[in-house]
Amino acid sequence: MSLTESAQGVAQIGSIFANAARLNIGAAVRTRRRGVRGWVGATNTDYDPMDRATAAQPFEAYAALHRSRGVHYNPKRATWILHRLDDVRAAMLDTDHVTSAEGVTRFKIAAPVVALTDDAQHSSLRKQAMPGFTAGALASWQQKIEELAAELVGDVIANPGCDVVEKLAIPLPMKVIAYLLGVPDRDIDDFRRWSEAGVRIIDFEPSLHGIITTSKSLASVFALRRYFLDQFGSGLGPDTVLGRLVAHNTDGNLSHGELFLIAMLLLIAGNETTTSLLGGMFDTLARNPDQFDMIRAAPELIPIAVEEHLRFISPIQNTFRYTRADYQVGDVTIPKGSRVLLSFGAANRDPEAFPEPDEFRADRNPRTHVGFGYGAHMCIGAPLARLEAQAVLRELVERTSSVSTTGDTTWSEHISLRGPTHLPISLTPA
Repeated sequence: MSLTESAQGVAQIGSIFANAARLNIGAAVRTRRRGVRGWVGATNTDYDPMDRATAAQPFEAYAALHRSRGVHYNPKRATWILHRLDDVRAAMLDTDHVTSAEGVTRFKIAAPVVALTDDAQHSSLRKQAMPGFTAGALASWQQKIEELAAELVGDVIANPGCDVVEKLAIPLPMKVIAYLLGVPDRDIDDFRRWSEAGVRIIDFEPSLHGIITTSKSLASVFALRRYFLDQFGSGLGPDTVLGRLVAHNTDGNLSHGELFLIAMLLLIAGNETTTSLLGGMFDTLARNPDQFDMIRAAPELIPIAVEEHLRFISPIQNTFRYTRADYQVGDVTIPKGSRVLLSFGAANRDPEAFPEPDEFRADRNPRTHVGFGYGAHMCIGAPLARLEAQAVLRELVERTSSVSTTGDTTWSEHISLRGPTHLPISLTPA
């Protein structure tokens, strides 16, 4: 990577964060001036999505939101909360009023990336990435995913009581993404370290600890950028995601900077969420042995059981949006310029949409769930995550008779992504 490219990267990221500071200061001033007039008609709640203990175990809070109905507002966080499935899906579609272009986290930020754009710009950026995720591309990677799933499930079987997060849930998506991006085996340890730290940039909080964590995340993002730009200079393999994007790009050549942003999108969309999905699946199966028996008796349930697990665990618990015009939800008006939390986790436990929502039913068809978002902002890595989860579940069905925990599950305290961080598991061979 040249000095010019390095300087351009620093300047680009510096500009994004300087603009974010202006956006958030302006929003704070407007919220203060508006005062209590800003949440007329809402049901005040002390549900705090930024509370770490609640983030780890949110389901009682979700049930309370559903019992009180209505549109909720947390004055402490100056945040509107949409938790009903219909309201969340409607807001995801209404980009005229509810936008991603000012950020998808608690703090406003704008950048020319897929997650932070809407409408024509979003369509254009998503179109750049889509050739890497066509049905043909996914089919060409399925054998590799199945081989990795077989290898790692075998490791778990051979090591009863091991931490399945460390043994399978982290390495499987990491190895898959490294394979798709053309990262050689010798670089995977560095790649994993940088990736795990880099994705933490979306979990910023305004505290000393938050600033330190974000600084480390930025350093890892720069390390990844240097690594990928060096890789780009050596050429892109035709069977990698980025090689396919370049080969199928019809809007002019993609710059190295644009390719790096797409690589970061894949890391966020296909790594952390899949780790949470896979780890959570072992916890779900261990706690619902009758449902695992049902799947073993009818393996054709595997795809729908993965969908039900997505609804049940919701690896992406929530996302934020900002209103660029007054937004009506029932008889409540959310004012222009408001911060809105779209709670996927609560929507997926909506009793009006899913009877007995706190039960995992392997034969339920939860087709309306928002486990990967909805509409134009459906997670771009969703098909890949489904392939990995189905491959692992298929191995469990074919090779084991039971899944059991040998200790307590520790859950992440991330405000948006939820999954086990430690889960000792024992698999009984079939």
